[in-house]
Amino acid sequence: MAKKWDINTVRNIGISAHIDSGKTTLSERILFYGGKIHAIHEVKGKDGVGATMDSMDLEREKGITIQSAATQVEWKEYTINLIDTPGHVDFTIEVERSLRVLDGAILVLCGVAGVQSQSITVDRQMKRYGVPRLAFVNKLDRQGANPIRVKDALVEKLRLNAVMYQLPIGLEDQHRGIVDLVTLKAYVNEGDHGEIITEIPIPEDLKAQAQQYRQMLIEKLADVDEGIGDKFLMGEEVSIDEIHAATRRAVISLKLVPVFCGSAFKNKNVQHLLDGVTRYLPTPAEKKEFALDLDKNEEKFDLEPNNDKPLCALAFKLQVTPFGQLTYMRVYQGKMSKGDFIVNTASKDRLKIPRMVRMHSDKMEDIDTVYAGDIVAMFGVDCASGDTFATEDYNVSMQSMHVPDAVISLAISPKEKSGANNFSKALQKFRKEDPTFRVHRDEESAETIISGMGELHLEIYVERMKREFACEVVVGKPQVAYRETIAQEAAYDYTHKKQTGGSGQFAKVVGKIRPLPAQEDGATFKFNNNVVGGRIPREFIPAVEEGFQEQCAKGPLIGFPIVGVEVDLDDGSYHDVDSSYMAFKICSMAAMREVYQKAKPTVLEPIMKLETTVPDEYQGAAVGQINQRRGVIVNTTAFEGNAVVEAEVPLTEMFGYSTDLRSATKGKGEFSMEFAKYQAAPRNIQEELAKKYAEKRASENK
Repeated sequence: MAKKWDINTVRNIGISAHIDSGKTTLSERILFYGGKIHAIHEVKGKDGVGATMDSMDLEREKGITIQSAATQVEWKEYTINLIDTPGHVDFTIEVERSLRVLDGAILVLCGVAGVQSQSITVDRQMKRYGVPRLAFVNKLDRQGANPIRVKDALVEKLRLNAVMYQLPIGLEDQHRGIVDLVTLKAYVNEGDHGEIITEIPIPEDLKAQAQQYRQMLIEKLADVDEGIGDKFLMGEEVSIDEIHAATRRAVISLKLVPVFCGSAFKNKNVQHLLDGVTRYLPTPAEKKEFALDLDKNEEKFDLEPNNDKPLCALAFKLQVTPFGQLTYMRVYQGKMSKGDFIVNTASKDRLKIPRMVRMHSDKMEDIDTVYAGDIVAMFGVDCASGDTFATEDYNVSMQSMHVPDAVISLAISPKEKSGANNFSKALQKFRKEDPTFRVHRDEESAETIISGMGELHLEIYVERMKREFACEVVVGKPQVAYRETIAQEAAYDYTHKKQTGGSGQFAKVVGKIRPLPAQEDGATFKFNNNVVGGRIPREFIPAVEEGFQEQCAKGPLIGFPIVGVEVDLDDGSYHDVDSSYMAFKICSMAAMREVYQKAKPTVLEPIMKLETTVPDEYQGAAVGQINQRRGVIVNTTAFEGNAVVEAEVPLTEMFGYSTDLRSATKGKGEFSMEFAKYQAAPRNIQEELAKKYAEKRASENK
């Protein structure tokens, strides 16, 4: 008999972290202790099975998580929906999507490396979506592990109010359990898989430290919780239940991050982490979510996790399986039953719910009804990721997700003519499941161009085409997404006149263009209409804006989009008969082309934030390599025999870096990079790019 649905015993959580911090290993343990799997497999296990949550062959081979998988685990009387998220920055949209539907998260950190570049990115994303989190310092069995140092890094680097809730008993090969600072009890994990938890007296050498850290915990709670604060000031004893309740309030209001510690690989302390999840992270009813009312000009309103209200659900992930497209949905309000009619509020398609399943990584069980707060997967639903589904006549939409711009492009084509059909099928599928993967056709060279977040991102898709669609492709040289901009103000005064038989064309625009400083909303073009006295009729003003904006889509310098431009339209004139919308649009496009050269056009190149970790003895070589690639070293830190070099490097110079780094460090160096900003390229590079573009144009015009 299935349990009766109770939203208060449900937790929708995700696990996110820097690559190689042990997220998937931790998920594997959670599934094991939750009784979902009966044997533990490692990420790069000798048994060749691979971790349960990494169901793609590629994930198993590379030992990294690419697609987030959703699964459900029972822990004591609770139901935990666990969403495994990728840690690699190239799959950042997977992380965004998962965070969008999570109510809480576990931030996993390596006990040796601590806060790494990817931990910073993930933390930023969690903050963007206001996701409450617990921190789990993993890998305490490794040499050089130190959870206190990691806790300090959480405070310094991420500015989180991180507080130790446990202390480890023993570190490195001596690590065998923890002291719970709330109850002041010590526990060790025993048995082959750490499934037996035994309470032991607190070891003598830890007693004083445990008292000290418990006092710190209560002080930190007193800072963020009035109830505890009052008791603390009066010098009264705070009970265990009060600590739990206050911690829960502080975590949900994002004022506190409890730090747990252990070693997932060695099966230490995962059970206490699960207790922490059920005790401190919010239920689906406690995390506020809103939708936009499309009938009331996108007015915001709060959703209620009430089963009797109209349905509102978000499709946050698509996956193609041998049985067709699988759509993961999070239900925010109302309930869905097999056979109900629902409407995709983006496309207005009405559909009957065919089949709903509960996912367990790549296995599934059929279900008939799903309630508010739950996560479900459905077959036979055609939609894009991020679409909202609702009851008929309930015209609402959940806010769309933040999709970053692509920074790198490749020209690709199928190797064999016969593969063309599979080639376009694959591109269509990838585009649907990943909004950061973009495809367009370059009209000039008649090539198919794919764009994405980084080399690895596109590499994975090329590899997936080969495996999933049996389609070998030829890959061109990677292309960097440059931008053009202007460096100084310039005035334009342009008249467009065309006198042919019938009505002619006439328009005149006068004004100036100037560099636009960075905008908070990320806008790269701004138009100001300063025309007075009807010098240009009102209905033609949008034509001027459209003309300037369209001309910015492809700059004359190197053929890339022009960004950071503010256009003032100050004056102009028109003709009663010959002026038209089109005439003003053509006029302003020509004005932009003419004035652009006077405004000191500049090429901008994407700069990446690079973090390279190498053993100390290779630090010189690593720094040398970064300098050769026009990199600017921002910071170097050392820990446990390793050096971490943080730098900003132009993306153009980063191709082939992984091979060079490996050979310079005998395979021991590793790096991660993500897009940081655009900045002006050096003069010689600008000239080279402009020359190449001019030659290309000349050969096309022959």
